[in-house]
Amino acid sequence: MSDQSSHPREAPAATRLVVQGEYDVSDDGRIVFTTLLGSCVATCLCDPIAGVGGMNHFLLAGRDGEMGNSERYGSYAMEVLINALLKLGARKSRLEAKLFGGATMGGGIGRIGAANCVFARDYLNTEKIPLVSSSLGGERARRLRYRPSTGQAQMLFVTDAIPAETAPPRVAVGDVDLF
Repeated sequence: MSDQSSHPREAPAATRLVVQGEYDVSDDGRIVFTTLLGSCVATCLCDPIAGVGGMNHFLLAGRDGEMGNSERYGSYAMEVLINALLKLGARKSRLEAKLFGGATMGGGIGRIGAANCVFARDYLNTEKIPLVSSSLGGERARRLRYRPSTGQAQMLFVTDAIPAETAPPRVAVGDVDLF
């Protein structure tokens, strides 16, 4: 028997993008979640014993009852992520968290990143979910890759997330500029 047939190749990773207002969960070891963060925060949760994990990407902190049921807001995004993980076999007592994002970006959205960071840390503390790693704040965007089945994260600071000449026009929504 040849070495190739006795050592099957590992299947290549399948990348799934998690954008603002979304979350995703998986127990598939081939899946890698990816996202790009400015003032938003991504919460990555993993139950390493069950081999399941997930990521959310929320835009605004928001507290229960303030913003309605939308994954754009931290309180709701955290609840739907945890519930989806429990449905895949995770136990809340074994969850480990990693947080990324919350940068102070240009314009009038500087305070949003800081509020998102405070919210995410407070939420994990209240729910007694240990924060094992984080990269929060600063002034630079981050590109994130997260393997939910193992909890492995890779983060890269991005100098210019979107070149100005290719960026879509900004749309004013309340006192937040979405682009």
